[in-house]
Amino acid sequence: MNQIYLDYNATTPIAKEVADAMRPFLDDYFGNPSSVHSYGVKTKLAVEKARAQVAELLGCDASEIVFTSGGTESNNYAIKGIAFENQKKGNHIITSSVEHPAVFEVCKYLERFGFEISYLPVDEYGIVRLLDIENAIRPSTILISIMHANNEVGSIQPIAEIADLIKDKGIFFHTDGAQSIGKISSNVKDLGVDLMSLAGHKLYAPKGIGALYIKDGVRLEKLMHGADHEQNLRAGTENVLEIVGLGKACELANEKLEENAKHYKETRDYLHQLLLDGLPNIKLNGHKQKRLPNTLSISFPQVEANTLIDRLEGVAASAGAACHSESIDVSAVLEAMLVPLEYAMGTIRFSTGRGSSLVDMKKAAEEIIAVAKSLMPDQEENKILTVKDTKEIKLTHYTHGLGCACKIEPQKLEAVLKTLPRVFDPNVLVGTETSDDATVYKLNEDLALVQTLDFFTPIVDDPYQFGAIAAANALSDIYAMGAKPIFALNIVGFPESTLPMSVLEEILKGASDKATEAGISVLGGHTIEDPEPKYGMVVSGLIHPDKIIRNTGAKVGDVLVLTKALGTGVLSTAMKRGLLADDLISELGNRMSWLNKTASELMLNYEVHACTDVTGFGLLGHLREMTVASECDVTLEFDQLPFIREAKAMATAGIIPGGTFNNLEYVKKDIDFGSHTRTNQLLLCDAQTSGGLLVALSENQATNYLNDLHLAGIDDAVIIGKFTSKGKGFIKIN
Repeated sequence: MNQIYLDYNATTPIAKEVADAMRPFLDDYFGNPSSVHSYGVKTKLAVEKARAQVAELLGCDASEIVFTSGGTESNNYAIKGIAFENQKKGNHIITSSVEHPAVFEVCKYLERFGFEISYLPVDEYGIVRLLDIENAIRPSTILISIMHANNEVGSIQPIAEIADLIKDKGIFFHTDGAQSIGKISSNVKDLGVDLMSLAGHKLYAPKGIGALYIKDGVRLEKLMHGADHEQNLRAGTENVLEIVGLGKACELANEKLEENAKHYKETRDYLHQLLLDGLPNIKLNGHKQKRLPNTLSISFPQVEANTLIDRLEGVAASAGAACHSESIDVSAVLEAMLVPLEYAMGTIRFSTGRGSSLVDMKKAAEEIIAVAKSLMPDQEENKILTVKDTKEIKLTHYTHGLGCACKIEPQKLEAVLKTLPRVFDPNVLVGTETSDDATVYKLNEDLALVQTLDFFTPIVDDPYQFGAIAAANALSDIYAMGAKPIFALNIVGFPESTLPMSVLEEILKGASDKATEAGISVLGGHTIEDPEPKYGMVVSGLIHPDKIIRNTGAKVGDVLVLTKALGTGVLSTAMKRGLLADDLISELGNRMSWLNKTASELMLNYEVHACTDVTGFGLLGHLREMTVASECDVTLEFDQLPFIREAKAMATAGIIPGGTFNNLEYVKKDIDFGSHTRTNQLLLCDAQTSGGLLVALSENQATNYLNDLHLAGIDDAVIIGKFTSKGKGFIKIN
């Protein structure tokens, strides 16, 4: 299904005319522009033609244009270049609280070198006040950097007025024009700026190319060092292919600036009116007139933005800035504009482009309105079933969390649990005093009851498989204690007005079949109506009081056996984003629904000192609970860790669930990661669903246990580390 694209602020397609202009430099003209022979001359002329095309759009001289790798590099060069070149004159920089990270993070970086940054507030429309700028100026102010137009809400800043305000004050003025150039007039002479950043992929040129306007006479400390390319301002052989594309894109934008702006505004306003007609309570963010003609930031009250976007099968849009699309946090821009929380959490950015049509806007509005109504509370008359065939349903599109990755942040949960009263019942053999995931209650001298509860949002799209995985995950806590499960109860949250009951039937069937595989029955349960589908189990088991295996008790010299490969959190996130092949999706589901029954039963043949299962807190989160409780330090061998195929590649690509970041923040103070990259650190903290058992036992017994596991077909099982000494539970990663 081809979605209606309403995310032109994130990126634009390459215009056909741009691709046509680039093609000869892909097929025929390959020379280095620095070469003096005919091959180099052809490409040199092409680069200089493109420089003139960019300059024409910005209203400057070609000599004032420097090509870069994109808007981020342009912003870095402008801000760092002015800062370090003028450090002896002053150390104060003024910017706004609604800048893109490519400006904001650069300013934060400069604070490490003694620069002082004033982050100015904005009004309710996201626009800086001239009086605030005037009041912020100091004798030590060397630079003001204010974006031309905001990427999230489209509000246009008073750039020319700011330039007039600081005229003759000796303060350099930079503006980030990534979103404005090609949509509104961006003549640098009219704006009065000294530096302006441009990003090619925002105006129908390729990604990875940009430019920086540097007013004649402005000196910057170089960011890129090497040969004397780009007037000795930016080293590196010119990216001729994309420079040609950028030049052509700027030429097209200049020729049709007013025509395009009119089209953007017409389609944007039509979409806005249709949404208002269907949803009168929505809120427009940004200035009604002083904003980009294509940008429409809408807040849907009491709706979670990512959930709404996930359910829009036919519309592509962004929750805030595109680079934050995986986050459910309120964006810094909306916070600075003081947008109320109930609106801010439901904010979607729609942005139109050359390919937008009124017909598409009508079709998009119909779906947006229908889905938004289905998510709004107290709107029962508006809730509709948009899908009736369970084969069409993708469960992960009905939740913003994924499996165990949606758990409450461990540090927050830990703080709350500490406030609860202690339990002094002598029959409670395992309670809240440890980090075990199950509780054990002594029934008599020979028998104890083990009970656990697990409950989470869909981790896969197929309802049957989701039920099976959730059941396997719940049973895992029983197996980790060495107990035998005896029965289970369902616990269900379900959006009965949004999803057909046949979906719930499939979830319960998957769980029931998995319980049957475990040798138990599901004897009942409890359900509630919930905006997100959720499923879990209360599982009861039996064990002899003297044979309980806890996550405490590991001894110096013990080794750690892990029975399942890691990476389910990363891969589930990749699956939700449509990045996994069908065979890997099937493999992932099978791994997560695979019971830890065999691994647990084989474990009972050995003297196990400690055991836990690896789930939502990740490998290091659960291992830390074991090491702290056992008062032993441990060393892990990273190269021995098993990962599901493609997990490392997806993590490298930045496909990381939010829960994994929380896990890393929670454990990092107790971990020595050595020289391991942040990607490796996140993999070690990846929020697992239905992960393997983590078993501590002596080295000799571990070798035999490992052999038994391999003979039973548990091929992923491996020894991953060793308890090295008594201590506070410190973990070292080799």
